[in-house]
Amino acid sequence: MSGAMTLSEAIHNCRAMRRLKSDEVPEALLLELIDAANQAPSGSNAQRARWVVVRDPVQKKKLADLNRKHAEPYIAPQRNNPADAKQKRLLDAVVWQMDHMHEIPALIVACIDYGERVEGLGIYRQAGSVWPGVQNLLLTARSLGLGAAPTTLALRDQDAVREVLGLPETFAALCLIPVGYPMGRFGPVVRRPLEEIMRFDRWR
Repeated sequence: MSGAMTLSEAIHNCRAMRRLKSDEVPEALLLELIDAANQAPSGSNAQRARWVVVRDPVQKKKLADLNRKHAEPYIAPQRNNPADAKQKRLLDAVVWQMDHMHEIPALIVACIDYGERVEGLGIYRQAGSVWPGVQNLLLTARSLGLGAAPTTLALRDQDAVREVLGLPETFAALCLIPVGYPMGRFGPVVRRPLEEIMRFDRWR
């Protein structure tokens, strides 16, 4: 695709890219991703989203180990008995990401600072103020030719994540986004047609 990518092109071609090359991503591009994420709206304009870009191999390995700890039991039932070929391809990509996460050039962790310690389901009470930033980041990554796919499995043990990343107790880590240059090709996403997923005024 030549020339600048339009927003519509980015939206309709923003596949989850889990197989990523180990090639370094320039710091300037990583800063561009976070700047785009930072422009997203937040509840009451509180701007509590915080971002940690992990490039250090030791740090990446620690996050990869946390991801494996929670991902393996989560995907095992489906991995052993996938519903169809499509699900098998998806699971193969998830397993690849699990096995190679420590080699991916940048792991971006989206956090929120509550200003007080939160636990349990409380860590999600203002998550809606972080996910618009995540989507901005994903679309910007696509426009720059970078692959990305958000995951939450590595973040199930908040205390462990806080220890790895040196996060204050007031922080909750909500999403981990591996970012790098994709091994495969970008292409259009496949989604259900509008007539199946929307109605005007009432559902029925």
